[in-house]
Amino acid sequence: MHIETLGHGPDLVLIHGWALHGGVFAPLAEHLADRFRLHLVDLPGHGYSRDPHQPLELAGVASMIAARTPPAIWLGWSLGGLFALRAAASLPTVRGLVMVAATPRFVRAADWPHAVDATVFGRFGEELAGDYAGTLDRFIALDTLGSEHGRAELKTLRALLHARGEPDPEALQAGLRLLDASDMRRALPRLAVPSLWLGGRRDRLVDPRGMAAAAALAPRSRFVELAGAAHAPFLGHAADVAAEIGAFADNIAP
Repeated sequence: MHIETLGHGPDLVLIHGWALHGGVFAPLAEHLADRFRLHLVDLPGHGYSRDPHQPLELAGVASMIAARTPPAIWLGWSLGGLFALRAAASLPTVRGLVMVAATPRFVRAADWPHAVDATVFGRFGEELAGDYAGTLDRFIALDTLGSEHGRAELKTLRALLHARGEPDPEALQAGLRLLDASDMRRALPRLAVPSLWLGGRRDRLVDPRGMAAAAALAPRSRFVELAGAAHAPFLGHAADVAAEIGAFADNIAP
């Protein structure tokens, strides 16, 4: 698994979302590298982590990242939030959890109304098989839809999408299955580490009301809504996201 390390200071692990790679955090890294040592992960099947023998599954990947990184705060964006949450709930080396546009359950249920329809990720999986490039482009367009800086953010994501090679189709399908089937709400009340939840008010994929509800289930949690942001707030609002992460880290004992 490819993990890029840069910067100086307390350790911060960053895990990207579906179809992208650790390079997507470049705008945020510019704001954080002077105060954190950053560990930018490429999930299996994504970016430079193209080993076909590494399945994209929560427990194994979380353990693999933990084995390759020092004790750290873990940050997960979108799909990456599931890996970060799994690690925070089960591994002693996680010192804090930052969920960016991420939630323990991505699909709607009777007791979880603020999420996407249950057919969304299955439909993307079906479309991926018939129109690989078009489906990826439509998905990353959703990442920026609604943002006050949406046009610039979409341009950035399109440039980054294949910058480290095309993501593996099987890994993409596995990621969609995780987004569709995962429900980690039961882990939240037992979290032993503090957590920060950063949501975009204009997010069309992860409803910030669902993030607020998730944060309310966890001890020592804080939810922050970024008014002009959508699903990738660290692109157009990198300074704001970095400031929240810095303040969060300041309150975690070394």
